[in-house]
Amino acid sequence: MKKQVIALAVSAAFAAPVFAQNTVTLYGLIDEGFDYTNSVGGKSLSELQSGYAQGSRWGLKGTEDLGGGLKAVFQLENGFNVNNGKLGQGGLMFGRQAYVGLSNDTYGTVTVGRQYDSLVDYLAQTTANGNWAGYLFSHPYDNDNTDNSFRVNNTVKYASPSFAGFQAGGTYSFSNDTNFANNRQYSIGGQYANGGLLVAAAYLQANNPSSSAIGAINNGGDENFLAKRLRVFGGGVNYTFGSATAGFVYTNTDLTSPLSTTYISGSILPASGTLNALKFQNFEVNGKYQFTPAFFVGAQYVYTMESYDASSGSAKPKIHSFGLMADYNISKRTDFYVQGAYQKVAGDKTGSALDQAYVPGAADASSTQNQVVFRVAIRHKF
Repeated sequence: MKKQVIALAVSAAFAAPVFAQNTVTLYGLIDEGFDYTNSVGGKSLSELQSGYAQGSRWGLKGTEDLGGGLKAVFQLENGFNVNNGKLGQGGLMFGRQAYVGLSNDTYGTVTVGRQYDSLVDYLAQTTANGNWAGYLFSHPYDNDNTDNSFRVNNTVKYASPSFAGFQAGGTYSFSNDTNFANNRQYSIGGQYANGGLLVAAAYLQANNPSSSAIGAINNGGDENFLAKRLRVFGGGVNYTFGSATAGFVYTNTDLTSPLSTTYISGSILPASGTLNALKFQNFEVNGKYQFTPAFFVGAQYVYTMESYDASSGSAKPKIHSFGLMADYNISKRTDFYVQGAYQKVAGDKTGSALDQAYVPGAADASSTQNQVVFRVAIRHKF
């Protein structure tokens, strides 16, 4: 009996270092709150909504040490709605992320699967919505995808290690179609971080993104805009000094031959004729002040210049978006927050659904050129 105990102890001693090099982590987040919108098609709306400051989710991620500085990595992440238990991202089981790959501290990381593009990886962190505020603070219609309205499928991604504060990466998403260029995507981005300074830039192009066909972009209706060609680029800078952080971001979204969209009610197409091009230029200033380690207040203003080019004529509306948020942590994993967002559409009329104000996250567009959304919520991480 003693020999068996000794043998087991020796075996465990040798096995422990092997298992310690391999990890699998279960994690998640639940974001649930009450929203009030002043106008949804002309009527006020009070509702419970899930996943605004951050999307509600659970996931698995892990690494395996393969030796020589090389690791196998994977991540499976599910999005869901707390109120009804439904899957997010068009009903996909792992709609937020699903990938596997190899990582090396010297050469970087290569992963394959459903992933974030370079706009999300690099540029979004300089925006209020992609950093600390979430959905309600997105640029109009999340036209630049800095709030993850879509992920990219069939994607090969590379992320470099950090060299003196600089890091870069890119993605290529296959169409998985006999027409190689149909519904494919590619992006590139980079960032530089030094002390309180963060500078980032990114570029993305997608050809024929779809709401139904196989390929790079197909989230079952979660896409922001569909078009023959989608191009987005931009840059941003954040600077933290003491307890304060200030930021400025510019993004440019260009859609060639846009199609109608399910992102808002009504059609973005003109009443007659065709829509040749649609462009958004977003100028954002944001700021956050950390009063205590547990409490911060943040604010944002976005000025959006829209260019609407139709066969029946052109228009150049302007959109003003304001956001204010306060967040208090009652523990390391649980916090309460309140948010308010206001949008006003001004200038030219397009004769389409774009003439009504629409705060991203509202149940639908306003019946007027103004809309206000207020939210109070609890968030728990595990």
